[in-house]
Amino acid sequence: MIRFTKMQGCGNDYVYVNCLSETVADPNTLAIKVSDRHFGIGSDGLILIKESKDYDFTMHMYNADGSQGEMCGNAIRCVGKYVYEHHMTDKTELSIETLGGVKYLSLTINDGIVTEVTVDMGEPVLAPAQIPVLLDGERVIDREILVEEESYKITCVSVGNPHAVVFVKDTMSLPLSEIGPKFENHSLFPQRINTEFVEVLDRKTIRMRVWERGSGETFACGTGATASVYACILNGHTEDEVTVKMLGGDLRIRYDREKNRLYMTGEAVTVFEGTYF
Repeated sequence: MIRFTKMQGCGNDYVYVNCLSETVADPNTLAIKVSDRHFGIGSDGLILIKESKDYDFTMHMYNADGSQGEMCGNAIRCVGKYVYEHHMTDKTELSIETLGGVKYLSLTINDGIVTEVTVDMGEPVLAPAQIPVLLDGERVIDREILVEEESYKITCVSVGNPHAVVFVKDTMSLPLSEIGPKFENHSLFPQRINTEFVEVLDRKTIRMRVWERGSGETFACGTGATASVYACILNGHTEDEVTVKMLGGDLRIRYDREKNRLYMTGEAVTVFEGTYF
């Protein structure tokens, strides 16, 4: 028996478990079970909130297929909301340890409720070996690759987890369920890849659909939105502050050139709480 909270950010939904009071012996299996939208709770994965020796809290994330991911931008905003509203902290500035590095959160509070969270996503990583992507050179920007005989141009960025950004004319007409798995499991990506298909609407607005490794198409991806905006900047498509429109809602991404850091701002919403048997 495990107490949980279902939360979502822009429709990217996860099951959250407070491991300061609950015990999860096998998170990989639990992630598969709770994520099932017919026989489980229904989610894009499982998030465990844990203690941290050096920071405020630790977040561990598991995809719907049970694999562990490094980081999730939408999920970490919800972690900030969870720990504040469950009175685990009274701080509005938080440090959260993840497998993708330490992320710093700023909470917006209205009448005791966290309505919005800004996340310092850190410095973007472009070195192919660190993403990882098996291509030469110092960066992978607008690089042509073949995906089952089809030619695509990719820009690869890590913001705590790996992303390949592909610019398209129309995101909504894409057969993403066919294309997504081909990118995810491509031999160029030894740890698989999250793939964003981006349509540039104007210098301050893009539309994005995402195929997340281990979960398939999701309504939103915070790290994917962040990586997509940085890819837009690298390719000269947008300014440094961009609204990213996704199936589940909008995120605001800002790039600070002086600090070489990316910031993501968006909602965090509690859906319901319950007990899983």
